[in-house]
Amino acid sequence: MSSPCSLDLDFAPWRLSGVVIGTLLNDPASLAAIGDAVNAPPYKAPPRAPVLYVKPRNTLAADGAAVAVPGDAGRMEIGASLGIVIGRSACRVRADEALCFVAGWVLVADLCVPHGSLYRPNVRLRARDSSCLLGVPVPRDTLADADALQIRISVGDRPAHVARTAGMTRPVAQLLQDVTEFMTLHAGDVLMLGVAAGAPQGGADESFAIDCDGLGRLHGRLVAETEESSA
Repeated sequence: MSSPCSLDLDFAPWRLSGVVIGTLLNDPASLAAIGDAVNAPPYKAPPRAPVLYVKPRNTLAADGAAVAVPGDAGRMEIGASLGIVIGRSACRVRADEALCFVAGWVLVADLCVPHGSLYRPNVRLRARDSSCLLGVPVPRDTLADADALQIRISVGDRPAHVARTAGMTRPVAQLLQDVTEFMTLHAGDVLMLGVAAGAPQGGADESFAIDCDGLGRLHGRLVAETEESSA
């Protein structure tokens, strides 16, 4: 039997692959927040394709996990995203058929050390141990419209942020089309729609919770990093 915070990858009749891919700047407000920096070298223009990053296996954790807060950072950003669970290999799919490749949905808590620059390698900031909490996946038909969700984040006892899946630069189907144009997604992979701008932050000894109708609730707690946990 799994411990309360171990991650169960089984999602009958599917199984999560352990590959979790995040999407940056899908919320237009996130791109706007960069300001003129988006036109600075080396890119000198806004991104024209999805900007992706990987949450490696060391980051994956289940509901209730403890996330260590590095002492030099003092805070963690608590992002929330809809996770798209892929049901079968998807390569160069069209938007109008994209949902046929979706097995279901999962609530994702994506934590990172707060940072402003997206142009330099930030693995140290985004790939902290247990920084990607996955909820219990639900079948695709559970949600009537994945592009019309409200995801509520609370820190401690206070409501901290409401993220919406509506208004993303790339809604679910368009994101699947654009991502699978250059990479194949496989059964059990999870593609995050993206964290909305304005994600709250929390410090050690604070708890957090993420709720979404149809997807359930995720909660976790922030703890001070120790020499043992950072080894």
